[in-house]
Amino acid sequence: MTNIDTSNIPSRKHQEVLAELLDVQNKNVLDVGCGNGHLTRLMTELGANVIGIDPATRQLQRARLKTIGSEFYLQGAAEKLPIGDNTAQIIVFFNSLHHVPVNYLGTALNEAHRALKDNGILYISEPLAKGPLFELSRTFNDETIVREEAYEAIKGALKNGFVEEKELFYKTDVYYADFRAYRENSISINPERDIYFQGAGDN
Repeated sequence: MTNIDTSNIPSRKHQEVLAELLDVQNKNVLDVGCGNGHLTRLMTELGANVIGIDPATRQLQRARLKTIGSEFYLQGAAEKLPIGDNTAQIIVFFNSLHHVPVNYLGTALNEAHRALKDNGILYISEPLAKGPLFELSRTFNDETIVREEAYEAIKGALKNGFVEEKELFYKTDVYYADFRAYRENSISINPERDIYFQGAGDN
């Protein structure tokens, strides 16, 4: 996966790609690993009935503070979804599958299969282990192995009931107002990262 040549990959916005590939209007959608709820809110604006799921209390608190409509949030892990069988028409893992412990990746995808309705759609967006932001964060959060493992798990899922409809590669630009904003975002995901930033960017 890291051997992919990204020099000619087009730049796209995540929301553009999602809107192009998914029709979420009036669909029951699970946003697994929803974090602060950004994508959950976006899909709500597009007319979806969304449940955001995340294991982190801190992230769920942030998400609930910004609720814009009918979306709601549940605490839970991808490998044990707090959802019944045949519940969702669409399940989304947006930059979140590689956060699932490697030993539970297969279980998480099996859980998605269980929770999806017949002919349901599993949409997975995963970052490559390369690029400026990856290199910037690598000193305290090297995700090379977990991203590779997530990609292999996706390919392995094709042997267990899933059918691949499309694989798309694109680049997206991520901007922070300054180093402080980058630091705050990194710590919001995992407060333990603060130790790596002590003394950095204070001038």
